[in-house]
Amino acid sequence: MNINNAQESNCKSVAFLTLGCKVNSYETEAMQKIFEDAGYRIVDFNQHSDVYVVNTCTVTNIADRKSRQMLHKARKMNEDAIVVAVGCYVQTAEKILEQDEAIDIVIGNNKKKDIIRILDEYYKVNKNNTADKKSDLSEYNVNADDSDNNSEQDKIQSFTNTLKDNVIDIASETEYEDLSIESVSEKTRAYIKIQDGCNQFCSYCIIPYARGRVRSREEKSIIKEVENLVSKGYKEIVLTGIHLSSYGVDLEKKNLLLELIVNLSKIDGLKRIRLGSLEPRIITEEFAETLSKDTKICPHFHLSLQSGSDATLKRMNRKYTAQEYYEKCLLLRKYFINPAITTDIIVGFPGETEEEFTCTENFLRKVSFAQMHIFKYSIRKGTAAERMPNQVRDEIKTDRSNVLIELEEGMAKEYQSLFLGKIENILIEETITVDGLTYQIGHNERYLKLAVSSDKDLTNQMIQGKVSGYLNKDIMFCEIMD
Repeated sequence: MNINNAQESNCKSVAFLTLGCKVNSYETEAMQKIFEDAGYRIVDFNQHSDVYVVNTCTVTNIADRKSRQMLHKARKMNEDAIVVAVGCYVQTAEKILEQDEAIDIVIGNNKKKDIIRILDEYYKVNKNNTADKKSDLSEYNVNADDSDNNSEQDKIQSFTNTLKDNVIDIASETEYEDLSIESVSEKTRAYIKIQDGCNQFCSYCIIPYARGRVRSREEKSIIKEVENLVSKGYKEIVLTGIHLSSYGVDLEKKNLLLELIVNLSKIDGLKRIRLGSLEPRIITEEFAETLSKDTKICPHFHLSLQSGSDATLKRMNRKYTAQEYYEKCLLLRKYFINPAITTDIIVGFPGETEEEFTCTENFLRKVSFAQMHIFKYSIRKGTAAERMPNQVRDEIKTDRSNVLIELEEGMAKEYQSLFLGKIENILIEETITVDGLTYQIGHNERYLKLAVSSDKDLTNQMIQGKVSGYLNKDIMFCEIMD
């Protein structure tokens, strides 16, 4: 292992892998910047690297397993590398990961900004190769005579303390960890994290335990970051967070999210503001009316529903009824023309009867979404739902999922058809080739995926196209307007 201090490591390399949500992606981008500032080269995760950082996810048991698999993959890539586990899975499984010989360092949430300092400490502890790998800890004989290796014990104890200090009591954390980015891997759209934590405690969700309570980012920090990104050519931002609708609640201010959006809209050069997943309660008359007057706001609203049955919603500990949710959709349609209202649905939640599922299906037809993401309920250890009676059999979950997937496909096509013959603004994001023909692909404000035929690279250009048909079921075709 190369034992030079990280601050002197101009030729060291680091590879990142991100699992999970857009917040994790943002935080990985921020950590990459921290490493670059410390002189590291960023390399692909599948390449040989001196350091591997896996930003883990814990939203499901499957996510936990995937996190472990990727950490072990990193170790196999380079036996002498330093493997660092960060993020949500670390926060909920600290003790398990500390005993995993494939992992050298664990860092929980709200400590990512300290990653270089922690890495430096690790290098210092290991500079004489006395505790080169964490496996040394398990092999150390704790019953040996103190006179045999007192200094060895001190060094190992120091290393152990360093590991343990990197996972805080996230439930007690009140300060927002102000990470920042200067660029992102996408060329046109930047995700901006504006808050962390969640106070909702839905019965199926582990995230409040992994992310802690709501902590909001200062508005001036957000505006500064967006201004910088816009100056570098980014035309669209997406506001994101663990529970976006709770932005500002820890500051005991009302309508802080709306105020932030209005102020961001004043930034010259910013073309689009898109919102991440929203809780239905955030949609008020004032919220919808104010946003509808701003041409930079994308009329694309992802309102998490999860179920159309009030009985199921109550067991999920969701804070609304189906009727209240429907009224929020009506508000959006009152102020926006054909807004893209999208959602998430969980089928097979504990206790979901056939009647409750039918209620959900009927409710989805009533709302008529632009797009739905259908998930089969998966038991998550450590949640209230794990202990609920009447767990639904897997085959029933699959049947119900298939019904809603078919319904979703029909709804999506019906929504797409509303735009046939319409002239749309398209922010071009990538070039693809289909059957030997070259297309420029992008999205309109409502997040419809649109294609134009052109050999010219139009990436990050805003063009107009008239929707004339379909390239495939997911992409509509447009004729470029002069």
